[in-house]
Amino acid sequence: MLNFLEELKWRGMLHDMTPGAENVLNEGKVVGYIGFDPTAPSLTIGNYVQIMLLKMFQMSGHQPIILMGGATGRIGDPSFKDKERDLRSYEEVDRNLAFQKEQFKKFLDFSGPNAAIIVNNFDFYNNMNVLDFLRDVGKTLTVSYMMSKDSVKTRLETGLSFTEFSYQLLQAYDFQLLFDKYNCILQMGGSDQWGNITSGTEFIRRNINGKAYAMTTPLLTKADGTKFGKSEQGNIWLDPNLTTPYKFYQFWINAADADLPKFMRYFSLKTREEVETLEAQYADNPRALKEILSEELTRRIHSDTDFESVMQVSQLLFGKNTDGNALKAMSLEQFSTISEEIPTKDINIAETGNVVNIVDMLVHTEILSSKSEARKAIQGNAITINKEKITSHEYIIRNEDFIHGRFLMLENGKKNKYLVRKI
Repeated sequence: MLNFLEELKWRGMLHDMTPGAENVLNEGKVVGYIGFDPTAPSLTIGNYVQIMLLKMFQMSGHQPIILMGGATGRIGDPSFKDKERDLRSYEEVDRNLAFQKEQFKKFLDFSGPNAAIIVNNFDFYNNMNVLDFLRDVGKTLTVSYMMSKDSVKTRLETGLSFTEFSYQLLQAYDFQLLFDKYNCILQMGGSDQWGNITSGTEFIRRNINGKAYAMTTPLLTKADGTKFGKSEQGNIWLDPNLTTPYKFYQFWINAADADLPKFMRYFSLKTREEVETLEAQYADNPRALKEILSEELTRRIHSDTDFESVMQVSQLLFGKNTDGNALKAMSLEQFSTISEEIPTKDINIAETGNVVNIVDMLVHTEILSSKSEARKAIQGNAITINKEKITSHEYIIRNEDFIHGRFLMLENGKKNKYLVRKI
């Protein structure tokens, strides 16, 4: 069993905690929670920092609560935002919440003595009217106390609505209700949540004379100072329909060498000894270490099958020994991934009686600019269709050449790969 605090310390994942938190965590089982507002269609790799925190919390013998923000997601957290958030529709928040709830079930253990619990804070407020809220919640913290929080102070000049100002109260009251019902004494989160979390500990102290604790992780940034969790194409989602397992794998493979020590500590479940041994072993070969981390995360967040599929696509795109049989065994999903990685050319061969000459195809798809160039490439043994050399400029491509009736791989030399898609 892990020691939670020692684990966070060596991983560099402990930013701050309130006095006394260390003692209660070392004395026995603790119930703690992290809140997640479902403002996006899926969890992202940025959210996975906090999921890892809950995972290690549970592996240390403690019980995690995932608080889904069915209510707070309708409001919007002003923390570290320079302007008012756009409000999400109720339907969008509910749809996101239902999807993310299923995602969480994959990452934590929901059985046994330390079974994770999912709670929706919309249940706290669904039957509460505004007068009850003002009397029971709004009376506890003073405006001056709430104004002292960085999440509020940094927004005073650019503007802060009462809606977002009230977020701090909602999060504080959430903590009290979890404290009452589940004996939840610890709230965790990123360092940008410190003000909201400590408002909760103060709320519990003032309102019910209880003792609760706060803990935060550092905000994870890349070595170049940019925000973690995004690629040039945007967010890295944990939903394979939004970020394919291949692109997910490539995100870690393409990470900067300088980010690798931090990423290994934040995201690998390997022990300290294992991580440090691997780092020493591959000190001169960071690519190999990235492959180890990429494999671990792709298997855990997606599946073993997805990882094997990623390897097949990688071999096809970058390997030297892929044959036509391996290509024909590719799934439609794999071809969809391939189409995002190499130039894809569309062709309608129904217009030519479901047959087309190879020279005409090369020109029509603009892979080569003229028929003479196409013939020259064929004579030079540069053109392959589905890994088979084309030796005659009279070769006819037919319907049966298209894998799954839709795709064929065309290569011009060793480096120029194209996917031809029948429309």
